[in-house]
Amino acid sequence: MSTSHALGPMLDAARRALAHAHAPYSRFRVGACVRAAGGRLYAGCNVENASYGLTLCAETTAIGSMVAAGDREIAEVVVVTERPEPCPPCGRCLQQLAEFARPGIQVHLCGPEGLRLTTTLGELLPMAFGPGAFERDAP
Repeated sequence: MSTSHALGPMLDAARRALAHAHAPYSRFRVGACVRAAGGRLYAGCNVENASYGLTLCAETTAIGSMVAAGDREIAEVVVVTERPEPCPPCGRCLQQLAEFARPGIQVHLCGPEGLRLTTTLGELLPMAFGPGAFERDAP
């Protein structure tokens, strides 16, 4: 698959976020960067909590930063981990991405050395639950 022209800056932002991940329990550090439709980049890292249910994933913190800044549409995603294999977003993060992105957006799975795999949100979450689920047919 083709690689976006914006991957370099996105990967750099995700790497910087990865360096700040708070993962004292799992030691599984993740950095992420989303590019909003307007071009602005928002990075995030995972923030663990001793009560695991309160842990925030990197994608979640990046999306939160984007929404707090006023953007509402994701155009591209980069996820960086230190694992040897490509690591996709978890199911919860895929659902959160689906709230703000179309199925065809590129999701780049990277390691510290760079790109490992490019896929789409639709390939990772083919039957996403989305805003359309709340639409009703007219009587």
